[in-house]
Amino acid sequence: MGKLRFDVVQEAFKKKAIVVEVPEVKTSDYFGALVFGREKMCKYLSSDVFAKICDCIDNGHPLDAETADKVAAGMKTWAMEHGVTHVSHWFQPLTEGTAEKHDSFMEYDGKGGMIETFDGKMLVQQEPDASSFPNGGIRATFEARGYTAWDPTSPVFIQDDTLCIPSVFISYTGEALDYKTPLKKSIKAVTEAALPICKLFDSKVKRVYCYLGWEQEYFLVDEDLFAARPDLMLTGRTLMGHASSKSQQLDDHYFGAIPSRVAAFMRDIEIAGYKLGIPLKTRHNEAAPNQFELAPIYGEANLANDQNQMMMNLMNPIARKHGFVVLFHEKPFEGINGSGKHNNWSLGTDTGTPLLAPGKDAKGNLQFITFFVNVLAAVQKHNALLKASIASATNAHRLGANEAPPAIVSAFLGKTMTDVLHKLLEVPSDTPIEIAGKKGRNIGLVEIPEIFVDNTDRNRTSPFAFTGNRFEFRAVGSSANCGGALSTLNAAVADQLIDFKAAVDKETATGKPLNIAVMDTLKPIIRSILDVVCFDGNGYSDEWKAEAARRGLDTETNVPEMFKAFISPKAVEMFTRVGVYTGKELQARNEVKWETYSKKVQIESRVMGRMAINHIIPAALAYQTKLLKNISLMKEDFPSEADAMSATQKELVRQISALVGDINTKVEAMIAARARANVIEDEYEKALAYHCIAESLQPIRRSVDQLEEITDNDTWPLPKYREILFIN
Repeated sequence: MGKLRFDVVQEAFKKKAIVVEVPEVKTSDYFGALVFGREKMCKYLSSDVFAKICDCIDNGHPLDAETADKVAAGMKTWAMEHGVTHVSHWFQPLTEGTAEKHDSFMEYDGKGGMIETFDGKMLVQQEPDASSFPNGGIRATFEARGYTAWDPTSPVFIQDDTLCIPSVFISYTGEALDYKTPLKKSIKAVTEAALPICKLFDSKVKRVYCYLGWEQEYFLVDEDLFAARPDLMLTGRTLMGHASSKSQQLDDHYFGAIPSRVAAFMRDIEIAGYKLGIPLKTRHNEAAPNQFELAPIYGEANLANDQNQMMMNLMNPIARKHGFVVLFHEKPFEGINGSGKHNNWSLGTDTGTPLLAPGKDAKGNLQFITFFVNVLAAVQKHNALLKASIASATNAHRLGANEAPPAIVSAFLGKTMTDVLHKLLEVPSDTPIEIAGKKGRNIGLVEIPEIFVDNTDRNRTSPFAFTGNRFEFRAVGSSANCGGALSTLNAAVADQLIDFKAAVDKETATGKPLNIAVMDTLKPIIRSILDVVCFDGNGYSDEWKAEAARRGLDTETNVPEMFKAFISPKAVEMFTRVGVYTGKELQARNEVKWETYSKKVQIESRVMGRMAINHIIPAALAYQTKLLKNISLMKEDFPSEADAMSATQKELVRQISALVGDINTKVEAMIAARARANVIEDEYEKALAYHCIAESLQPIRRSVDQLEEITDNDTWPLPKYREILFIN
């Protein structure tokens, strides 16, 4: 086994960079080439059909069947010019991934032959099996019917030989079975709740937009080493493995020179993304070895979320061409940073005004403060719910150590905004608001230009941080669909904005000027958020955990318990009020969350047990046998000195025996606990049982990792951290 591991490692180290065939044109020349965007619509649709589809996208007006047929005809012409033969509705079920069912364009022509057809009916609707996807009991096995329906606001795109149509997924009885449907509803809720408040400051505003800028962190590992690790293959993380002597403690990987093989992979990813209209902007090494990040330019939230799912689908097939596998698990390696997907979230108007950035005058600043404070109030009111929205079996491993810890959802404001809020509590309500912008800072070197410093620093320990013109929801996991967290955040903010507008209306009804009415309504909210949810200190500290509990913030760390926030009376009332989820949908989604949690821990525990029994213990015993043979030979050749000479070997034999026995005992206990958990019918109770099983994996790992430290390197059966984590 050791020889096999050695050969695998050697092959991985021999990998060379693959030369990337960079198109001989500017990026802008092929950007969006595989997307049926407005430029393509204008070319392949008549002017009246183009106007109708744009009206549908921009204003939400429905398309009639005749227009849908004409749009489909134009799409088919364009698609077939690119070699497309199939069409699929592309949707996002509750699996954290995407789904698609391919139908060919072929139909009988009625004359004994075949013809390519694609009409409005095929474009608008498709029927996948609703009972075969996670649905939380909304659909029984014998009730299979469900529907996907085209989302015109997200452009159709080409993937290989298939025309992919971004779609929502709903049950036969109308409940949402996906991430896109509630995300779109939440965007509608928050933008409609924000619009009346915007009109208080600017009557010209007709529409509010919700924006998302995701930052996708991920790990790369050599595919040969990946294939030699059953835990990586089946769970996405290493269930065992001693830390490398060198990992990230020197901080030399972060923003370091990108390895040539990785750079080639990144370039291929960018080319593929640009062709799909994804505005990728940033790429760099992340903090941990083998960890990297890519991020696009900010975009409309629904489209940006689709593009994130598209990128995740693209990355592994392209990585394989370069001899890599992409890991999206939040904590694939113990002892080094895990991967998040920071969600940069903001609102803006059709007049070009960002609602979460300081304004150009006192009125603009008052509008900014209004939205800024109300977002924080929503985070305070629903902090347990926001934590539940990012909780999962995989994200639980990342959170709490050297990364933004969502076990407590607090908000970082920075000194400038904290001082502004404190000052607003001290001055009369009609005092004009002034907020410092970027300031120049000279560092004393003539050749270095003046640096412009933002009005807020960053706090990497905060799960919800203000960064100057947006909030960064840092706690979202790398493997997650952004739609889950954003739907909750949007709904919470919409709920708060509705209450705020009603309160301001009561104040103005008494004859107060608008600016005074707004500030009088904001002041008690400001006092509350400063006292409770705002925290600019070290979110990693034990002191903060105690302080957060004193403030009344949710400090639950048990993931199955966290999920219960979704079905609390307060959450059900809020979601139904703003029209994002029904009570039935919330209960069903929680059933899915609990079931998914149990299944993921179940898989991990099975893999852990089998690797321990089938890989680790045999390797340890093989090394122990070598030691015993060595001791026996010493007794034969050096009878008088054997005891002294073999003292170390005997101690190793004892240690191995103790660790092997400990591992075997703990694995048997884990298997017994799993057997008890598996017969529990209630999904919540089963998830609680599996939470205990999840905690039992770590003691097994500690013993395995101790065995790795004392077992002969040539005998150890698995690629080690030092071999996996450093791409050359």
